Amino acid sequence: MIKVQLEDFDVGEEYQRLRERASAGAIVFFVGLVRDMNLDQQVKGLQLEHYPGMTELQLEKIVAEAKTRWPIQDASIVHRVGDLDVSDQIVFVGVNSAHREASFEACHFIMDYLKTKATFWKKERTLGGDVWLDARESDLKAKDKW
Repeated sequence: MIKVQLEDFDVGEEYQRLRERASAGAIVFFVGLVRDMNLDQQVKGLQLEHYPGMTELQLEKIVAEAKTRWPIQDASIVHRVGDLDVSDQIVFVGVNSAHREASFEACHFIMDYLKTKATFWKKERTLGGDVWLDARESDLKAKDKW
């Protein structure tokens, strides 16, 4: 399941969706939050924009790639857009499989690829003004390990 939305999400509901498959023996998920500091700047919030239709297609391709690499059963991505404040939830990535290793690896892979391959534009609201963010070098290196 892929969702890009303005509204917040309920981690418990997303987890329960992944539990519906009786053959799942492992569920791994990641939740990303807006943090209050970035690059030594005090952050007040974050604005996320996307390209509707294209972004969802890219997320579907990332999940499809994960399914070719690991024996996962289901994967879920919920990504928020719009104006977010410090400690708001940004993203949920969840994966289920018969065994834990596939779930861990696939979840990690999906998150690394999401950070570098999906068309989201991020603008931080800082005390020093608004700043558009580029992909970090560490994110690009993380993607390259796969």
